[in-house]
Amino acid sequence: MRRDQFTMAVENPDSRPPTLDIVYDGPAEELHERLRADERSLSADELDAAFRQLAPSGTEGDDANSTDKATDEGVFSLTYRLTGAYLLEVNVDVAAIRDVVAGARDVDDDDARYRIRIRRDDGDTTVYEMSALFVYDSDGELLRQRSLIPSGVEL
Repeated sequence: MRRDQFTMAVENPDSRPPTLDIVYDGPAEELHERLRADERSLSADELDAAFRQLAPSGTEGDDANSTDKATDEGVFSLTYRLTGAYLLEVNVDVAAIRDVVAGARDVDDDDARYRIRIRRDDGDTTVYEMSALFVYDSDGELLRQRSLIPSGVEL
């Protein structure tokens, strides 16, 4: 599966909980297999969601002390926690992720702070109720203040 087979938008970031809406237009069976383990569908507590900002192109020769080390877009990924295998990756604007994090912080429910909805062309939809979203800068450093890290999670 390729990133260009996915598109992502934030569905009404002011809704409760906010929703990352991912549309997949590749072969349905391929995504179906990725979202399964041991002949069953994966659950939200088996997944890790992360966002990594992309480094700007042409950074060679730039001032190393520059605070503008990233572009306005990045890559959202969903991985299977047990193996670390990537289930999907999709390009997304930084602003969309910031909207979800801000909206999720306003949700009172400790168990589910935001949703990930994956829709396929065949009409099948999978929804995960999530509480953690790890946000990294373009150098791979965790941005704790911009992430959703539930209490009790040790890093």
